[in-house]
Amino acid sequence: MRLPLPLLLLFGCRAILGSFGDRVSLSATAPTLDDEEKYASHMPTHLRCDACRAVAYQMGQHLAKAEAKSHTPDSSGSQELSESTYTDVLDRTCSQNWQSYGVQEVNQMKRLMGPGLSKGPEPSISVMITGGPWPNRLSMTCFHYLGEFGEDQIYEAYRQGHETLEALLCGGTHGSCSQEIPAQREEL
Repeated sequence: MRLPLPLLLLFGCRAILGSFGDRVSLSATAPTLDDEEKYASHMPTHLRCDACRAVAYQMGQHLAKAEAKSHTPDSSGSQELSESTYTDVLDRTCSQNWQSYGVQEVNQMKRLMGPGLSKGPEPSISVMITGGPWPNRLSMTCFHYLGEFGEDQIYEAYRQGHETLEALLCGGTHGSCSQEIPAQREEL
């Protein structure tokens, strides 16, 4: 008898949890989004640092893949991309679908989650809201950084290491991660 995967997973979880003797009750709720988080076209202020870090991570990942495919090593032996190639890679990075990112509530605080954004131990069970306005907001954030810094400066920072790229995009006195966002926001 073959069981469909979701049913098999359900039985497997029940068997594992049931094997501990006591019944374990797990529950999770989706984060409650305020009007700005639901309807605004821009990235909410309290999520901009996470968004910046996600953009820096994705730029680095896409540039690394392009360099790995390149066949023209520079004097240090690493693969250096031509200007037209890294410009195209960065443009495609910003145009990607960003569907693997979403909002999750961690310690009563909403955080953007996805590749490159893990921050310590995750709760045993949680709900992440993906899709909706988040992919477009991340794409707009990415294109904002391309316009603000330019492909040349971004690629040069990437060549110096991920920390340098993240510092360029997210750091500085006016960067998205330059000041600690208070845990509780005042509602108007």
